[in-house]
Amino acid sequence: MNNCECCRQTERCNEEKKKMITHLKKAEGQVRGIEKMVEEDRYCIDIINQVSAIQASLQSFSRTLLERHIQTCVLTDVKDGKTEKLDELCNMLKNLMR
Repeated sequence: MNNCECCRQTERCNEEKKKMITHLKKAEGQVRGIEKMVEEDRYCIDIINQVSAIQASLQSFSRTLLERHIQTCVLTDVKDGKTEKLDELCNMLKNLMR
């Protein structure tokens, strides 16, 4: 398998892709809603509450994606005696926890 950045992919079943895209489209709609709230001069706290909802939604998306990555991509490599994806995961977590 080629490890260059341009060739890295994770195959997902159609059901998983559909769920992911639905989640992202919902967040996209929420962002458009906030844009409209700003245009309408809505109250700051109301906007902040909507931003908080989007952040929670994206964090949920990220947790689900990370869990899937660990259970598939990382686990497969570790079983095959490779540690590159495990090292990559650890580095990503270090960066997230700064």
